[in-house]
Amino acid sequence: MESVWEYREEVLYPRLFGERRTGIYVLDIEIFTEAFGQATLDPCWLHLGVFEFEPTAERGSWLYVTSGASTPWDSEPSEYDQDDYSWLGVELVMETSEKSPWAISILRRLLAFHVLICHDRFGDAPPLDYGHRIPLGRPIDGSESSELRHVVLAEPTHYPATAQLDSGKFDFLHAVGVTEAERDYAKAHSTEALIDILAAKGGFPVTDPHRTSVL
Repeated sequence: MESVWEYREEVLYPRLFGERRTGIYVLDIEIFTEAFGQATLDPCWLHLGVFEFEPTAERGSWLYVTSGASTPWDSEPSEYDQDDYSWLGVELVMETSEKSPWAISILRRLLAFHVLICHDRFGDAPPLDYGHRIPLGRPIDGSESSELRHVVLAEPTHYPATAQLDSGKFDFLHAVGVTEAERDYAKAHSTEALIDILAAKGGFPVTDPHRTSVL
């Protein structure tokens, strides 16, 4: 497990997202007990977290990515299957137009939510996946001026959507902030249709909390 973890964080992520980073901003007990009302949790969940990557020569945005949901916590090396998904099978990514501590907070909550869903804490709710739309319940950056109050999860096209570990593969779910009108459009037509519009008008893949609705 340690070698898989090390490869993802020390080889794969720097190769994809750059060398300059801070973190890891790990999940804490409060995010499970207070934000999601959980009385119990697995201690291994507190090792999951978020990295912040600075802009690079090739990428002008700040990039935030989770780490840990693809760690093979429940598997022995003899059980690894590269054709199957490693543990919870995803890591979440968000890009922003400026250094954004709020993006760390959002990804930490989405990560904890995914962990809980995958451990049957929300009944038959499906694990997070491409196309999902998640309400934030507040402006994305915490300011009352931002119109972005939801996120949608899309398949990235500007970096690999799937990555390979010795323990199996995982998908990157790219989160982008959207307005209520944009969320409604996605519900009526599909998240993929919304992403096409956002990409054409500069709202994807980078989240700018100051932008106005494209619809």
